[in-house]
Amino acid sequence: MSIRGLKKKQPKTFKVKIITVDAEMEFSCEMKWKGKDLFDLVCRALGLRETWFFGLQYTIKGMCTWLKMDKKVLDQEIPKEDPISFHFLAKFYPEKVEEELLQEITQHLFFLQVKKQILDEEIYCSPEATVLLASYAVQAKYGDYDPNFHEPGFLAHDELLPKRVLRQYQLTAEMWEEKITAWYAEHRGIARDEAEMNYLKIAQDLEMYGVNYFPIAQNKNHTDLLLGVDAKGIHIYSINNRFSPNKSFEWSAIRNISYSEKELTIKPLDKKAEVFKFFSSQLKVNKLILQLCIGNHDLFMRRRKVDSIEIQQMKAQAREEKARKKMENQRLAREKQLREEAERAKEELERRLFQLEDEARQANEALLRSQEAAELLAEKAQIAEEEAKLLAQNAAEAEQERQRLEITALKTKEEKRLMEQKMREAELIAVKLVKESDRRAKEAEHLKQDLHEAREAERKAKQKLLDITRLNYPHVVKYPQYSPTDIRDANFDKGSIKLDLKDIDLKRLSFEIERERLDYLEKSRKFEDRLKELKSEIHALKLEEKQSGLYS
Repeated sequence: MSIRGLKKKQPKTFKVKIITVDAEMEFSCEMKWKGKDLFDLVCRALGLRETWFFGLQYTIKGMCTWLKMDKKVLDQEIPKEDPISFHFLAKFYPEKVEEELLQEITQHLFFLQVKKQILDEEIYCSPEATVLLASYAVQAKYGDYDPNFHEPGFLAHDELLPKRVLRQYQLTAEMWEEKITAWYAEHRGIARDEAEMNYLKIAQDLEMYGVNYFPIAQNKNHTDLLLGVDAKGIHIYSINNRFSPNKSFEWSAIRNISYSEKELTIKPLDKKAEVFKFFSSQLKVNKLILQLCIGNHDLFMRRRKVDSIEIQQMKAQAREEKARKKMENQRLAREKQLREEAERAKEELERRLFQLEDEARQANEALLRSQEAAELLAEKAQIAEEEAKLLAQNAAEAEQERQRLEITALKTKEEKRLMEQKMREAELIAVKLVKESDRRAKEAEHLKQDLHEAREAERKAKQKLLDITRLNYPHVVKYPQYSPTDIRDANFDKGSIKLDLKDIDLKRLSFEIERERLDYLEKSRKFEDRLKELKSEIHALKLEEKQSGLYS
């Protein structure tokens, strides 16, 4: 077979682009493929088995429509573009996300879609709930909070809160981040799938969760109501209130839903109940409403029946997977805990090492300071010892000086006493000398008087002798000179001898008087000298007493 023949037998294809919430994929589809063929290809590419929740949505003439599974892709009213774009989204919502969402990929796709609807304000959420939901979204994206890694500003590029909430409160981005981080820090230990499931469990309780709204009218002229279709039934809302329905029809209470052109009829199971009719703007809207009603009703009835073998297998696998993940998470948690404990122990050891190094450094510094202080103290001790020696020497000298002063004082007192005694003796001697001097003066006066009388008697005797001589020897002109002794020997008689003796006594007496006078003068001079010495010694003793008083 030729190559040309092979080329002719290759089927014709067209390109499609599948846009999920967080990714884009391109496929080549055969021209004969139905919607289900393309849908199954996308589900296989995603690894998705819970396919009944999802569909392929496209927009034509401003209206969102779901690709029909039983018709060819190219036979449907799809955009004429290359590649053809489809959005892979959740078409139907579970009543209880924790029980119905079995696969992690299913849960993740629902989480991303519901999160986008809340941020785009398609689902209303209170500001408090949005902060809590944002904290779970951060936990799912970043894992456990680590203050060392998740520093302020790490959420600056993440869209976590609806713009309505940001406008409602005058808070800065840093303040919102602080509030979200406070909740985020409390989710420590929660895995990504658990955080996403917690997000969905909170979101499923919101009034607008899983509701598809369509404008309707009770007559052909007015569009004053909203019809909502969700997993539990059909609800009628006023145009300005999408939270509390005015009327609700649960799937279990609806007998039939039909439409004719723009008119759509809801027949309750109770035949006595009123049939509800309303009008839509277009026939396509009625078709879309009916399509959503059929799909939600089928799922509603399916939930209340025994699970099929496929569902049972999927639930068993989901339980096994959850158990495995739980064990894996527990193992990872233990490993993480051990790692954190090891890191904490390491940090503690490093801190302890740093502390020990710091303590060692401080100890070395203290040792150096101690050595310096010891050297300084040694120097001070040496100085103190020298000062002590000097003080001891000074004390000894002072003691010696004190003893010397005491001895001096004693000597001074003794000398003073002796001096006083000497002075008294000197005074007594002086008195005696004065008395003796007076006595001697009187004696000298008597002696002088006696001498004068003796001389007068001698003169008279001489005169008498001369007179006698002249009488006995008148013719003698000249007389030889004789000494008194010769005269006394030769010529005197007994009277003359007595006169000579008296003359000799007078001379001796005169000589003794002169000698006594000289002795008296000598003694007087010595006594004056002694008095001067005593005065000088007394003056010196007074000075020493004054100095001794100052020393004391």
